[in-house]
Amino acid sequence: MFINKNKTSDLHGNNFSTAIGVKTNDETNLQKTSLYDLHVAHGGKIVNFSGYYLPLQYNNTSISSSHLHTRSNCSIFDVSHMLQTNIYGKHAIEYLESLCVTDIAGMQNNQSALSLFTMETTGGIIDDFIITKISNERLFLISNASQKIIDKQLLSLQLDKFLNDGKDVKIEFLDSSTQSLIAVQGPKTANILQPFITVDLKKLYFMNSAIGSVCGIKNCRITRCGYTGEDGVEISIPSRDVEYVVETLLRNEFIELAGLGARNTLRLEAGLCLYGDDINENTTPVEAGLAWTIGKRRRMEKNYPGSKIIQRQLESKQLNKKRIGIKKIGGPPARTGTAIVGVNDEIIGYVTSGCPSPSLGLNIAMGYVNPSYAKLQETEIRLNIRENLHEANICKMPFIQTKVYTNSASKRK
Repeated sequence: MFINKNKTSDLHGNNFSTAIGVKTNDETNLQKTSLYDLHVAHGGKIVNFSGYYLPLQYNNTSISSSHLHTRSNCSIFDVSHMLQTNIYGKHAIEYLESLCVTDIAGMQNNQSALSLFTMETTGGIIDDFIITKISNERLFLISNASQKIIDKQLLSLQLDKFLNDGKDVKIEFLDSSTQSLIAVQGPKTANILQPFITVDLKKLYFMNSAIGSVCGIKNCRITRCGYTGEDGVEISIPSRDVEYVVETLLRNEFIELAGLGARNTLRLEAGLCLYGDDINENTTPVEAGLAWTIGKRRRMEKNYPGSKIIQRQLESKQLNKKRIGIKKIGGPPARTGTAIVGVNDEIIGYVTSGCPSPSLGLNIAMGYVNPSYAKLQETEIRLNIRENLHEANICKMPFIQTKVYTNSASKRK
C-alpha cells in the first residue's frame, strides 16, 4: 500500500537497477562538480549526495539561516550533479512523449514544464524532470542525479527502438565536467542578476527559458524555475566558466552560497517532492497529487506509459494512498518512515519527508495516508516518533505561499 523507496523498476515491472546491473549509489566512485574547490574554499561541509561531493551547508552559516536568507534575499545552489540531456531530430517530440506524460507537442517554443517518466505496467513514477521545448526538433531535459543511470538507460533503450523503426532522433547526455548547472533563488534574484545577463528578466516568466550571456559568458540557458518556492532561475553554463560566474555574483552583498540542507527545507515548505522519498516507482501521479502534469491531449489519447492504470484512478477516484501535508507544533520532527496513526490507533500511513520549518517555526512533513483521511483537512492525527505518539494535523500544501514570477504584472503565486 505504501512507498518502498529502496526499489526501482523498469517499464515492464522488473527491478530496473538489477536489470541493467548497476549500483545507483556507489560510495567508491564519487564525482566532483566544477564548483567543488569553490565550496571547500568557502567552508562547505562536503557530503556524498547521489554519487557527488556536494556541500550540505557552510561553516559560517547554519541550515536555518541559509534557508531564511534565501526566503528574504538570494542564494546560489550548485545543482551540477543533475542530468542535463539534449534531444534532437524530426521525431524528438514523438520519442519523448512515448516515455512521459506531458503534451510536449502543445507546448510553446522555450516553454518548460514539470514532467514524469511513468511505468507501463503499474503507472508508477520512474523519475520527475523539467523539460524545455526549444523547438519541434530540439528538447532539453534536467532530471535527478539519483536516477541518472536509470534515466540514461531508459532513454537509450527507447532510442534504439526508434532508430530501428527508421525514426530521426538523437540524444546527447551532458557530463558535469563540461556543463554545469546553478540555481539562483530568492526574491532579489532578478534585481541581482539583471546587470549580469543579456536576457530581459521582466519578460522571462515562470517556466520559460532563453539563451543569453551571463557575466559575459555566452550561450547559457536561463530557465525561470527552481526548487524553493521562491522566484529564481536555473542556469546551464559551460563548466570551465562556472566558478568565474559564481564568484562574480557573490560580490553582491545580498547573495550567498547555500547547500543541500537548505535546499531540502525550502522545497519541503514549498510542498515539492523529492524523488526516492516522496515519489517513486510504487507511486502513481494521481496518488502523489501530480496528475496535473498529464496533458489534456495525453489523457484523451491515453497513449502515455501506464495510462490504463492512471486513467482508471483519475476516473474512479479510487486510490490506495494519497499524499498529504502535516503540521506539528513542538517536540521532535517526524522523519522519513514515521508511522501516521489514526483516531482508532491504527496505522493509516507513513511520513516520507519531514523537518523543522525555519519560516513557520514548527515541524512540517509530507507523507501518504489512506485516501479517506486525505480529504479531511485539519484532521488530528498522531505521529509515532521514537515509540512516542505526538499530536499533529493534516493540512494543505504548500506550507508557505510560493512566489514564482508569472506573466501577469499584478499576480504572483
